[in-house]
Amino acid sequence: MKQKELMLSGELYDPNDPELLKLRVKAHRLSAEYNAVPETDEKKRHEILKELIGDLGKGAYLQGPIQIDYGCFTSIGERTYANFNLTILDTCPVKIGNDVFIGPNVSILTPMHPLRWQERNTYYREDGVLTDREYGKPITIGNNIWIAGNVTICGGVTIGDGSVIGAGSVVTRDIPPDSFAAGNPCRVIKKIAQ
Repeated sequence: MKQKELMLSGELYDPNDPELLKLRVKAHRLSAEYNAVPETDEKKRHEILKELIGDLGKGAYLQGPIQIDYGCFTSIGERTYANFNLTILDTCPVKIGNDVFIGPNVSILTPMHPLRWQERNTYYREDGVLTDREYGKPITIGNNIWIAGNVTICGGVTIGDGSVIGAGSVVTRDIPPDSFAAGNPCRVIKKIAQ
């Protein structure tokens, strides 16, 4: 398997693979370009986002600044809004639904690293390149969700439709639909009445 296929399937892979490096460099360049364009130039910002994000829904808006690792493995639904300082590390697919509100300083992080240092530490490949091993787990954020400021969403998590994630939470496990969840680690506080 190619390193990209290993990465997307959640297997250990080499993040310094030339194909992956090329994709990351492009996404980092596009993130920087997006951040440099004034928010009044909506047309130019939208063009950059369409090139950066794999699947961008109508009316989606990212305030910026943003930092996105690949972009092509991320989908963002219609009418989704993200406030300042959104970070998406999409070594595995990130799916964000429709009508999601994302507060400032939110991090969506699919990468994982082995717990054992023997598997985690950097090493030199046969070609002399210093690299490491990592893997990822996908993240799915449903529809009609509010993610408050300073939230970290870790790999492997699904947040169910209609949920609210409280400020400063670290989401390490699935959150069922229609739930208010908060804390570190994030846990369900109460059901949201419909």
